[in-house]
Amino acid sequence: MGILSRFRDIMKVNVNAILDKVEDPEKAIDDYMRNLSSDLGKVRAETTSVLADEGRAKRAWDECRAEINKLQHYASKSVKAGNEEEARKFLERKALQAQKLEQLQASYDLASANAAGMKQMQDKLLFDMGQLEARRAELKGKMVVAKVQQALNSMSSQDSVFEAMEEKVSRAYDEAMAIAELRAESKDNLDDLFAQYEKSTNAEDELAAIKKKINNKES
Repeated sequence: MGILSRFRDIMKVNVNAILDKVEDPEKAIDDYMRNLSSDLGKVRAETTSVLADEGRAKRAWDECRAEINKLQHYASKSVKAGNEEEARKFLERKALQAQKLEQLQASYDLASANAAGMKQMQDKLLFDMGQLEARRAELKGKMVVAKVQQALNSMSSQDSVFEAMEEKVSRAYDEAMAIAELRAESKDNLDDLFAQYEKSTNAEDELAAIKKKINNKES
């Protein structure tokens, strides 16, 4: 009977165990969700028919049971009235109805089992879909965390590059300033030396001039 033929296959599925073995859980979840949705649609479509069969079987069983009770009642009344022949007819008909009741009971039991099976399959499919949705949410959560971590790693890498560039610039600046200071100190020293030489030269000239002047007077 349609989807009921797959009852065992549907009931024994363990979606989590299956997903743990696949290489691409996200794709597997999408595939299983489509299959489960299809099966759930079939279950719901056939459930109406199965419940109708159960209802008809129950009504037939109830009617047969009521007929048996009625025949038993008339048989008892016939015996009380002293009409055993009529009582016998009622009892014979009751026996036929009892046989029919057994057949109707079997049909009703089967219809009830089918209805219960449909409910079990619907519950199982809804449960499996809930598990898949939970696994999908878990995967999406992990993906978000992974992307955030990748972004943080990228930012950390950029920070390291910037720090290296800053260090290089600072080092170049320090070296340039040191050279400038050395050049400034060298220039100052030379200026002082030049001044000394200039003073020394002027003094010698003045000394020579004085000596010359003295010599001229003495002459």
